[in-house]
Amino acid sequence: MSAHRRHRKASQPATSEAAVARTGSARLPWLWRAAVVLALVGAVAIVLARKPASDVTGISGPPRLAASHATIAMPRLVDVGADRCIPCKAMAPILEELRTAYAGRLQVDFIDVWKNPGAGEPYHVYMIPTQIFYGRDGTELERHQGFISKADILATWQRHGYDFATPAPMATEN
Repeated sequence: MSAHRRHRKASQPATSEAAVARTGSARLPWLWRAAVVLALVGAVAIVLARKPASDVTGISGPPRLAASHATIAMPRLVDVGADRCIPCKAMAPILEELRTAYAGRLQVDFIDVWKNPGAGEPYHVYMIPTQIFYGRDGTELERHQGFISKADILATWQRHGYDFATPAPMATEN
């Protein structure tokens, strides 16, 4: 080798030394990667910590595992919606009427997924309102998306063998 190649000037850095000189540190790419990973882990931890629990007062739990539903052995209508959505507002008096008229024969539940997003997760709902019809044994019979009238709700129950054509007799005072 020539003397020129063997003796490099101290002022001329080698290729890897030039990269260190430009970036300021040989560890900088590694530090950036570590910072990104830590930021992502922190973001996931924050999201999981703030996620609401799927247990909500007044809701029997996941559709097929509802303990109160299994002991009562009544058909169940679950309306998944929100109290501020227009079709959901139109459904509210219908649900209340069904809940009152068929008390003891039909369980009617309303789940507000805007107030508690986690409550709708077990039902796998993609639009609101969605009505889910469950049989006495807790199996899902049918789903309907959007507004549904009282007459159509009763017709759906009738198609599945449940006759709610006449409300339960009102208790009279003696």
